[in-house]
Amino acid sequence: MNNTGAATDKRVTGTSERREQIIQRLRQQGSVQVNDLSSLFSVSTVTIRNDLAFLEKQGVAVRAYGGALVCDSGTPVVEPTVEDKSSLNTSLKRSIARVAAELIKPGHRVILDSGTTTYEIARHMRNHKEVIAMTNGMNVANALLEAEGVELLMTGGHLRRQSLSFYGDRADQSLQNYHFDMLFLGVDAIDLERGVSTHNEDEARLNRRMCEVAERIIVVTDSTKFNRSSLHKIIDTQRIHMVITDAGIPAASLTGLRKGGIEVVLVDEG
Repeated sequence: MNNTGAATDKRVTGTSERREQIIQRLRQQGSVQVNDLSSLFSVSTVTIRNDLAFLEKQGVAVRAYGGALVCDSGTPVVEPTVEDKSSLNTSLKRSIARVAAELIKPGHRVILDSGTTTYEIARHMRNHKEVIAMTNGMNVANALLEAEGVELLMTGGHLRRQSLSFYGDRADQSLQNYHFDMLFLGVDAIDLERGVSTHNEDEARLNRRMCEVAERIIVVTDSTKFNRSSLHKIIDTQRIHMVITDAGIPAASLTGLRKGGIEVVLVDEG
């Protein structure tokens, strides 16, 4: 078995944790083998192949004979479903969300973009008071139903079931007469040169409108989204005010963001 890279704990408790550790090995080694992973995690080769198929759909890996290779940094990513996204890097997303929610104070007006990380932010807002929050995410809105101190606004529009998000002219128009203190923007991909991007043209357009009406743009993302690009650009990286991510962010990305005057907050998992 190839023991290159960080040791992996065999006491993995679930699918999400196992896949996160496979991602770590891919990034450290560049490739993984099905038989090695099967032995390492004490699961069947069928289970590992399912994991690699999932990671290929996420745009993290490319399957090869007997295993998988890490995606090149410029490889476009394929849009996963909300269910797929919610099962990956869950503990990191919750850590990121906890830090993000602490930035929201009484009197703030915020936008929460649709997504699984912003959903976690909404879950952390249950005890917030005197906050106005707008979202285009059905899952985010549902989480905010428990936050009695938060006035909830919805964009309206057409529902994309793939992402549980609303989009379209009605959604765009709903934002034009507002001004917000902060936008919390989840991303599908972020690259220093290519900027922030997403899979869907309509969502990219709505995200751009969100950026126009927000005083501060705060990107919330786990480190696996860096050095990747999707088809539809939202904004240049230079327009971001803050990034909240984890310590796995590539060193070049961290340096580049900070040199550009963008505040980067790194969180610990757990």
